[in-house]
Amino acid sequence: MHIHILGICGTFMGGLAALAREAGHRVTGCDAGVYPPMSDQLQALGIDLIEGFGADQMALAPDMFVVGNVVSRGRLPDGSPKFPLMEAILDAGAAYTSGPQWLAEHVLQGRHVLAVAGTHGKTTTTAMLTWILEANGLKPGFLVGGVPMNFGVSARLGQSVAGSARFAAGPPQGNTAPWGGSDPRSGGAWGPTFVIEADEYDTAFFDKRSKFVHYRPRTAILNNLEFDHADIFDDLKAIERQFHHLVRTVPGSGRVVVNGLEESLDRVLHQGLWSEVRSFGAAVSDFTAVGEPHAFDVLERGQTVARVEWALTGVHNQLNALAAIAAAQHVGVAPDAAAHALGRFENVRRRMEVRGTVARPGGAITVYDDFAHHPTAIRTTLDGLRRRLDQKLTSGGRILAVFEPRSNTMKLGTMKSQLPWSLHSADLAFCHAGGLDWDAVEALQPMGERAQVARSIDELVAQVVAAARDGDHVVCMSNGGFGGIHARLLSALGTA
Repeated sequence: MHIHILGICGTFMGGLAALAREAGHRVTGCDAGVYPPMSDQLQALGIDLIEGFGADQMALAPDMFVVGNVVSRGRLPDGSPKFPLMEAILDAGAAYTSGPQWLAEHVLQGRHVLAVAGTHGKTTTTAMLTWILEANGLKPGFLVGGVPMNFGVSARLGQSVAGSARFAAGPPQGNTAPWGGSDPRSGGAWGPTFVIEADEYDTAFFDKRSKFVHYRPRTAILNNLEFDHADIFDDLKAIERQFHHLVRTVPGSGRVVVNGLEESLDRVLHQGLWSEVRSFGAAVSDFTAVGEPHAFDVLERGQTVARVEWALTGVHNQLNALAAIAAAQHVGVAPDAAAHALGRFENVRRRMEVRGTVARPGGAITVYDDFAHHPTAIRTTLDGLRRRLDQKLTSGGRILAVFEPRSNTMKLGTMKSQLPWSLHSADLAFCHAGGLDWDAVEALQPMGERAQVARSIDELVAQVVAAARDGDHVVCMSNGGFGGIHARLLSALGTA
C-alpha cells in the first residue's frame, strides 16, 4: 500500500510513518515544517518528504491519504484555502482516513494493546511500560510521543501478529521470561503486545473524538486527569467524558489501571466500568509505594512485592512506576521483575535531560531540558529536583526555571493564574512572553523579584546569564524547540 501522510513531521504522525514503513508500505508525506531532526529520521527510512500542502501532490496517487490533526478547513485572508491538498482530496472523492484510524486498522489489529492515558506523564509512563515488557522478553511494539533512551527510536512494530501463536502455546523451551496463557486473567497476553501513548486530543478535523478511542486497549492506564487543551475542550467535564469513552472500549477481561488520588478519575469510573480495575497511589490502592521516589518498596494490597532503585526523582515518577508495574502484571510480568527492569530505565529525551554543564570554581552550572508545558507538570518537575537537592543527592545550588507558555492552553492564558503556584520550588523564574496575548508580568506578580519576563530569546538568555551563580541548576521547560535556548545558555554561561 502507498500512503501519503499530511502532517508527517508531528511526533505521532512521524511515528506512524515509521511503523508503516517497517511494515513494508510505501510512505510519502508532507508538512509545513520539514526540517531536522524529524526530516532526517524519516528520510533515513526511505520516506520522501514534500514541503507544504500543495494540491499538486494529488499526482502521487496514493492508495490512501492519512490526515493529521494539524490539517483543517478554512481560507487564508487572501481567499486561498489553508490546505489546498485537503480541498483537492475532498473534491476528487479520494480515499482518506485519520492517523489513529489507520493505525488501529493496520497495526493494532490482533495485538494486546496497552494504552497510557493522562494529562501528565503519558510519554514517560509509556516508555517505562515498554521497557519493562522488553526487558522481560515480550518484544513489544510501541508508539511513544518522545524518544525512550533505552530504545533510541519513538516507534517500532515489535513481535509480529504472525508470530503470536507462541503466546497461546506457552514459552519457548528455556525461556525464563514471565509468561502466562492466552487469557490475561491467568497472567498472560492475547497476542503480541503493543504499548501506545494514548492522547485525548481530537483525531482529525472530520473526527472530533479523542485519538485514544481508536486504540481499543485491553490494558488501559488512566494516569491522572486535569483540565487541558482549552482550544478543544470547554471544561474538565468534557475531558472526563472522553476518558469514559476510552473506558467503554476496554473488554470485560481487560484491566483499567487508575490513579487512586484523582477525584476526576473517580468520576470517570462512576459513569460505568465493565473491566477489572487496579488502583495505585492512594493509601487504600492496590499498588502503593513506601520510601523516597528514587528508592522505594512496592506494595500490592499491603504486601511488599518489589523494590525500585533508579536514577529518576519526583513523586510523579514514583506514581508513573506504580502504574507501569500494575499494567505489566496484566500481561504476565511479575512486579519484582518489572521493578528490576525499572532499575535500568533511562528515561525519555527532554524529561529532565541534562543538556550540558559549565564548569565554575564554586560548582558547575547544569542546564536541563524538560517538556513540562502545564502548571502541574512544571510544579512536579521542579518539586522533584528540589527534593533531590534537599536530600543532597547532587551538589546543591539554586533552581532557575526558564519557561515559555507555548501549549495551546497556556497561550490562551487559561491557566496563567496557576503559574506562581507551579513555580513554587524555583528560586528564580524567567518567562519568555513573546507571542502571548496576556500579560505575563501581571500573572507572575505574586512572585515579586523572583520572576522576570522577556519578549525575546536574546533578552531571556541575557537575564539568566546575569542572574546565574556557581552551582545553579537551570531548567528550561517548553513543549517546543524554545529557540535553541539550551545551547545558547551553555555558550553564554561559558563565556560569562
